[in-house]
Amino acid sequence: MTAQTALAEPRIRRGPVRPTERALAPDLARGAMLLFIALANSAGYFLASAPGVETDPHGFERFYNFFMVEFIHARAFPLFAIMFGYGLVQLARRQAQAGATPGQVRRVLLRRNGWLFLFGIAHGVLLYSGDFLGAYGLIGVVFTLLLLQRTDKVYRFAPWYLAVGGLYVLVLAAMLATGFQTGGAAIPVSPFPSVEAPSYLASIAERLAEWPVHTLTLLPMILMVWVGAWAGRRRFLEEPERHLPLLRWTAVGGLTVAVAAGMPMALLSGGFINADEGTAASMKLLYETSGFFGGIGYAAIFGLLAHVLTRKPAGTLVTAVSALGQRSLSGYLFQSVAWLVLATPFLLGLDDRVGSPLLVSQVSALAVWVLTVWAAYLAHRRGYRGPAETLLRRLTYGRKR
Repeated sequence: MTAQTALAEPRIRRGPVRPTERALAPDLARGAMLLFIALANSAGYFLASAPGVETDPHGFERFYNFFMVEFIHARAFPLFAIMFGYGLVQLARRQAQAGATPGQVRRVLLRRNGWLFLFGIAHGVLLYSGDFLGAYGLIGVVFTLLLLQRTDKVYRFAPWYLAVGGLYVLVLAAMLATGFQTGGAAIPVSPFPSVEAPSYLASIAERLAEWPVHTLTLLPMILMVWVGAWAGRRRFLEEPERHLPLLRWTAVGGLTVAVAAGMPMALLSGGFINADEGTAASMKLLYETSGFFGGIGYAAIFGLLAHVLTRKPAGTLVTAVSALGQRSLSGYLFQSVAWLVLATPFLLGLDDRVGSPLLVSQVSALAVWVLTVWAAYLAHRRGYRGPAETLLRRLTYGRKR
């Protein structure tokens, strides 16, 4: 190889983030919100529907349906979209600070997101068609090519998405209020046939049809990723002490919008009100649309929490949850393995062996999350990365870092 050839070849200036470079808020947010992801996805798996709510609730199930719609369903995943955009900016910044050219930075991100898309295909087909990794990979590729390295003028448009989204929520709420019709409509959910398949091969066949459709519906999340990248450029979660007033307003405002707009769907899911099919569909649209505000509210809360926690030595619980956040890809994939084993009829099929599938799904979710927190803490103590993170980094950077 000649010297000119060596110089012409793109070289990755450095590997992934080092432990000393990590900020508490992003890791704590990812680790803690994996509990919400577990609650949502396990309910979807055990109840074979999205959102995972009991369609004929009784007793405590009525109140739990209400809680899940208000605070979990369509409120947890937007946080991860925001954090994904935030992480893209962090990764690009580290590469640039290490001396990488814009072209080299772009190639690293394209390689990483391309592999993430392939991870999503494997996850969505083999384990869970409600996968988000494939959509993140596609969004990451598009975002890297079109938006990531643009100027601040381009990024100033990102916050306006919040204003437009808020106005849209208000319009939907007004239309719902003026057109409300009572009736006997069922709780609007989308079925997951793959969960009820009689064999693993049959479930794969179902997921081959479900996963592409689900992934396409997630591509508009690029707007959420854009907002996350805008926040990352301003280091809102890495330097929360500089943005405390904004974080407080965002936490209160975001959750207020999400809770208020989700209220009709929550009341319907709990059986506290009745509506006709058109009204029920409008309620679902309003609750789904407002979910992004819940995501930014949760992100702001973790920024504020990190500001408080960094003033004193981190306790074991904070360290353990943050360790899971550093290994969130492994934790997320392990959850899907757990739901496949626990819920499907061709394996343990616990949903058919208990009186309340909703209850057993949530107990399972809590147990699986605690197990992953414990495993992540042990890995942290021993200096091990998560297996999925290790594989993705090796594929991205080409050698062990």
